[in-house]
Amino acid sequence: MATKLLLINDVESLGKRGDLVSAKQGYARNFLIPQGLAVVANKNTLRMQARLQEERKQKALVDKQEADELKARLEQVTVVTTVKVDHDGHMYGSVSSVDIVNLLQEQEKIAIEKRLVQLKHPIKETGVHDIVLKLNEGVTASFKLKVVPEDANAVKAE
Repeated sequence: MATKLLLINDVESLGKRGDLVSAKQGYARNFLIPQGLAVVANKNTLRMQARLQEERKQKALVDKQEADELKARLEQVTVVTTVKVDHDGHMYGSVSSVDIVNLLQEQEKIAIEKRLVQLKHPIKETGVHDIVLKLNEGVTASFKLKVVPEDANAVKAE
C-alpha cells in the first residue's frame, strides 16, 4: 500500500519540493522520512505545501538564470585531453563522465556534478565529440571535447 507524502526537498525520481506524492511504505519509512526528504501528508503538513511551492518557484527562477549563464559560458568551451593509443590508433581505456568533469574543472574552472553529463557510453575514439549536459530546470548545454593521441607519430598515416 502506498503512503501519501509531502516532499520537503526535490527527489529525482519522485517529484519536486512541495509536491504531494505516493510512495511505497518501505521507501518512505526507510529512506525518505529519515533523510528529511519528505513528511507524511496530513492536515497539518498540507498547510506547509503552499509555502514550499512558493519557495520552489522562486528557487526555480534563480536556478534557470544560473543554468542559462552556465550554458552561454559552456557553448564557447573546447576541452582537450590526450590519450594513449596503440600503433593502429585505438585508444587504451576510455574517457568517462568523471574524466570530463575533472577536465572542465582543471581547464575551464567550471565545477559541475557527474550526474549532469549525458554520456550513454564512455568515449573510446579520438577526435572531436559533442558533450551534452543536462543542467537545472531542463536547460541543456553542450561543449566540444577534443580527444587527441598522446603521440601523433604513433598513429599510422593511412
